Amino acid sequence: MAEKRSGDGSNEFSVAEIGALAHLYRGEVYRSTIWRTRLDTTTNWSVVTLGVALSITFSSPEASPLPLLLVGVLIILFLSLETRRYRFFNVWRARTRWIEKNFYVPMLIDGDLHTETDWQTVLANDYNYPQYHVSYMTAMARRVRSNYLWILLIQTMAFVGKLTVHPTPAADLEEFVSRADIGPVPGWVILAIGVFYIGAWSGLAIWISRKDAKRIRQRGGTKTMG
Repeated sequence: MAEKRSGDGSNEFSVAEIGALAHLYRGEVYRSTIWRTRLDTTTNWSVVTLGVALSITFSSPEASPLPLLLVGVLIILFLSLETRRYRFFNVWRARTRWIEKNFYVPMLIDGDLHTETDWQTVLANDYNYPQYHVSYMTAMARRVRSNYLWILLIQTMAFVGKLTVHPTPAADLEEFVSRADIGPVPGWVILAIGVFYIGAWSGLAIWISRKDAKRIRQRGGTKTMG
């Protein structure tokens, strides 16, 4: 069994326990790698569908800009799937970093100083009572900040560009707005929804950036599990 060290509350593992922990670490790395790949898959789907919508919309001056609006529904669907996947990925990533920081790092520095008192209990509780480390909103905001904001910005700029140049360059603002008409819905309503659409995603990215920075400052400039 492990023997308690004096003073710091950390454990000295036996050779068998170190081997078991090493295998546990390898398993967590494998799981985080698999879920990292699944995150990339949904991002790729979003890029591909946006590319198809761009090809259809700009295939000719007379082509409708409607595909650029409809693809937004698919992008949001993929974002929702990726948000759920990120919450799982974040669990495996956090456990991996926790073991690295509190087990492997102390082995590599002089003095064998543990960075977190009783870190084994924190890890054991995470296995014993598994739960997400971040909320759904936080996970979505992080994915928007990392990838989807750029995809959504390209979608928005393409839509504006289509209205501006096709079928001929817009002569004035009134003509630009009228080109955004979709059936009985006037163009100014569509554009107003578009402004709210991109503004909301941008605001979400700014919010999570500030929230993560604040959390790191409160923890003394270092990250913990989650």
